[in-house]
Amino acid sequence: MARARRERPRAPSSEYSDAEGGMIVLRGALSPATRASYARIASAEDLPPGASREDAWQRAVEFLFERLAVSWTIAGLPPLRGQRQLLARLRVASVGERAWLRDCLREHCAAHFPDIAAP
Repeated sequence: MARARRERPRAPSSEYSDAEGGMIVLRGALSPATRASYARIASAEDLPPGASREDAWQRAVEFLFERLAVSWTIAGLPPLRGQRQLLARLRVASVGERAWLRDCLREHCAAHFPDIAAP
């Protein structure tokens, strides 16, 4: 007799759209370990000696994006999924795209994780 597959519970997600038809889907849960890691990164505690406050800020944005992004649709193109694809696209994002993503992260954290100050 085949054993029934257990479905893992999925965290709720939220969608944020931009004016050009793009959409980012962000996960609605962060583990306690992820929250602790983020706190160390945001405080620059985990950065190498000589790293600047700007380095900590940039790393904090990437870290939250990496942990929260589920998918990203850019102007009607097929959605990007998977951490490698998402992070690679973030790294080549335009200044405007990055600003929009930071705004989405801030709004999302304020709504779902009030104890986390998004950069």
